[in-house]
Amino acid sequence: MTTIASTVNPTVNGRVIALAHFAGRALLEGVLDRHGATFHQSVTLRAVVAAGESIGRDELVADVAGSLKTDESVVRGVIEELTAAKLLEEDPATTSRLRLTDAGRELYESTTTETAQISARLYAGIPADDLAIAGRVLALVTERANTELASA
Repeated sequence: MTTIASTVNPTVNGRVIALAHFAGRALLEGVLDRHGATFHQSVTLRAVVAAGESIGRDELVADVAGSLKTDESVVRGVIEELTAAKLLEEDPATTSRLRLTDAGRELYESTTTETAQISARLYAGIPADDLAIAGRVLALVTERANTELASA
């Protein structure tokens, strides 16, 4: 396990960001494992919720592929898994759109509630101004990385 002493003020760089990401992701995946879900499935369900609980299949694929920096075929496979597990379904009003089933909504809400509790512990005591600065820095780094990826 890698730790950074509380008396050290590390400069934000790729390693520091990666350590925070992977530590948080390991906690999230522990929650998801208990519910029989994967990280990719969680990101896909979250995208459906963020879209207002109904989203076009192609839009969902593009959104999740862009978020995870993965091939669209991987996301299409995740959508198939979620559909086969009856967590996602075609929207009866517009069959080109997907929506959560009741079971999908329950899974999303359960895992979100559990991870919110973990997040509250992780961020406890960090001043709001520090969190705002970190948020701005990480958003800028993400924007720049996405620009680099688009031009690669």
